[in-house]
Amino acid sequence: MSKLQGKVAVVTGASKGIGAGIATALARDGAAVVVNYASSQAGAEAVVAGITAAGGRAIAVRADVSKAAEAQALIEAAVAQFGRLDVLVNNSGVYEFAAIEEVTEAHYRRLFDVNVLGVLLASGAAAKHLGEGGSIVNISSAITHVSTPAAAVYSGTKGAVNAISGVLANELAPRRIRVNTVSPGYVVTEGTHTAGITGSEMEAGFVAQTPLGRAGHPGDIADVVAFLASDEARWLTGENITASGGIR
Repeated sequence: MSKLQGKVAVVTGASKGIGAGIATALARDGAAVVVNYASSQAGAEAVVAGITAAGGRAIAVRADVSKAAEAQALIEAAVAQFGRLDVLVNNSGVYEFAAIEEVTEAHYRRLFDVNVLGVLLASGAAAKHLGEGGSIVNISSAITHVSTPAAAVYSGTKGAVNAISGVLANELAPRRIRVNTVSPGYVVTEGTHTAGITGSEMEAGFVAQTPLGRAGHPGDIADVVAFLASDEARWLTGENITASGGIR
């Protein structure tokens, strides 16, 4: 497949999990990919190695997208290396739960800085370089539909991402830049293992609520993102696709 042939994509938070799956899928479909990471250089380099071993093009670039200068530098690195920018996938995110009695200022700011401010800063930097046919895909979450206990702050960040995506879809439409959102359901990643969700009663509950009867995998989300990034989705903007196995 080569539906992204000749395009250049930046995927934030792509050193593992859903982000790594997205970067790999975009490269598989022909894009040159910038694999962004904030802390896991080894993980990002492993993703790049996998892409190049399969005949694709990719580089790893460290940047904390919650900082304006670093978000700008990330986008500029993509343009400097590959000569253009066609796709931005805002995937960077902090996945952290806290009961309402345990919510702190630090918890709130950590999640909103990465999950919301990072989307704004990376999108603003990318918009300077995206041309007609450009695509921004924001990764939200089906958790905004499910109202999971202990997820008030996390759900709030993803609700904000949904609202931002709608605004940007209208704001950038005159320049023929499309903005869409993908809201994954429960997906098994390194993060769910670290958080103790994998194998837990919470995971069992998520799967029990999922009509297709299983947990998701990064590739389930990556293929939807690859479609939205491509010209096959040329008539789609302002959409939020819930990729959740049917959970609502």
